[in-house]
Amino acid sequence: MHLHRSRRPGRLLRSALATAAASALLAVVPAVPAQADPAPATGSGGASTEGTPHLDAVESVLRQVSPGLEGTVWQRTEGNSLDTPAGDRAGWLLQTPGCWGDAACADRPGTRALLDRMTADIAGATRTVDVSTLAPFPNGGFEDALAAGLKASAAAGHRLQVRILVGAAPIYNANILPSRYRDELLARLGPAAGSVTLNIASMTTSRTAFSWNHSKLVVVDGRSVIAGGINGWKDDYLDTAHPVSDVDLALTGPAAGSAGRYLDTLWAWTCQNTGLFDNAWFASSDGGACRPSIERELNPAAPPATGTVPVLAVGGLGVGIKAEDPASPYRPSPVAAASDTRCGPLTLHDNTNADRNYETVNPEENALRALVQSARSHIEISQQDMNGTCPPLPRYDARLYDALAAKLAAGVKVRIVVSDPANRGAVGSGGYSQIKSLSEVSDVLRARLTALTGDPAKASAALCGNLQLATFRAAPTATWADGHPYALHHKLVAVDGSAFYIGSKNLYPAWLQDFGYIVEDRAAAARLDRDLLAPEWQYSQATATVDWATGSCRA
Repeated sequence: MHLHRSRRPGRLLRSALATAAASALLAVVPAVPAQADPAPATGSGGASTEGTPHLDAVESVLRQVSPGLEGTVWQRTEGNSLDTPAGDRAGWLLQTPGCWGDAACADRPGTRALLDRMTADIAGATRTVDVSTLAPFPNGGFEDALAAGLKASAAAGHRLQVRILVGAAPIYNANILPSRYRDELLARLGPAAGSVTLNIASMTTSRTAFSWNHSKLVVVDGRSVIAGGINGWKDDYLDTAHPVSDVDLALTGPAAGSAGRYLDTLWAWTCQNTGLFDNAWFASSDGGACRPSIERELNPAAPPATGTVPVLAVGGLGVGIKAEDPASPYRPSPVAAASDTRCGPLTLHDNTNADRNYETVNPEENALRALVQSARSHIEISQQDMNGTCPPLPRYDARLYDALAAKLAAGVKVRIVVSDPANRGAVGSGGYSQIKSLSEVSDVLRARLTALTGDPAKASAALCGNLQLATFRAAPTATWADGHPYALHHKLVAVDGSAFYIGSKNLYPAWLQDFGYIVEDRAAAARLDRDLLAPEWQYSQATATVDWATGSCRA
């Protein structure tokens, strides 16, 4: 649910062995096309996509499950660029803090590069700036970057429409007031405020289903975007000796327009549900009405191609915005979820494992499963957690675990790195972890493998022979120099050294509004491996409870 800080609603985790049949659950996963000889496909960018088997597989699934959401919640485009802009130190891969190997982490080149990129992108705005994140509003250095960029754009003579949208957890975020942030930002802008029209809102689409915006986006003129998992919180990322490790990507081209259309979708709901006793609060700088469609109005043309990278943008609407995709022909087999995904009578209705309508308006969930299923040789997963806040949500995504179990059984190498459980707060709340031990992950994998193979010995052989499972470290020491455990907030899945997802969607059950990108480009995947996955494993391998490379299997 991404309520990971100790002062947020409590969590209670319970560990149990999976007992339901994995083969039965696989029946509800839309079929992924065979990968041996993929047929050419044409994406919405119009170019041939031959040679992109992973994107082809994901796109095929989305056309089965959520065809009516193409162009607003998901979209495949060609002609995008991840190239490094002139003078940009880090390029498209933006990491915090970026001090691999240094437990003191006094120098944070990744964080500087992120803030510089935010400022530069916003400074280049001529029409619109669209920001979304999880409450609270961007503060500290993040707010400084936003204000500096807006001032630079105003100095260049531009008049901007700016929207800032945050998702607000009920009760906890009751004091997150758009009007207060509007006034604060206008004061920071000074004379430049006259060139900027602000629309600022906080929203909760469903209090009972714990659903609110969780996407993290900076979209400029519909032509450039920064997207990923990084929240604009100074206390977690900047003004601390134990910064959160996180990742965004930056791109230009048609895929940036996909993010703009997605934000119009969220704002359309927000503008319809603002009011003192409603689920959204709104404030503008000019006293004007809420603007639900500035991307369509001010950036109506598709952004021009800037490169050759194919990208699939994919998001989700959580609960409360749209009940289902009426255009979807998707009819999953009616099967029950694994019995141990529930944590007693307080568990809510299981959208993740047992709700067809929810699936049709949250295509990102099937997209990530399909990406895993498309792997031929290896999978790397870097996530805050694999298991969620149970109760009230289900403990895990059974079909995702089944997909991973099937890959392990087929000999595909799987690496999973999650945040150190030492980050877990009291009764499951707080910190950046929701588990007590890595065994909570390996126990589920072993049980799903046993159900799949029908043989505990074969299950153990597949687990021990093909899995790497560890908790995250960013340096050789067990903690940061100040004694705090390493906190990981990645939402990253990579397959076959060819394709990867970076966004805001967690792999554990969470019914939020999320957005991210699946990129299929070997050069970009190599950069991701060199600058993130390789150093991550270099330092995290020491914590592995299962490691096929060393023969260790303590699961």
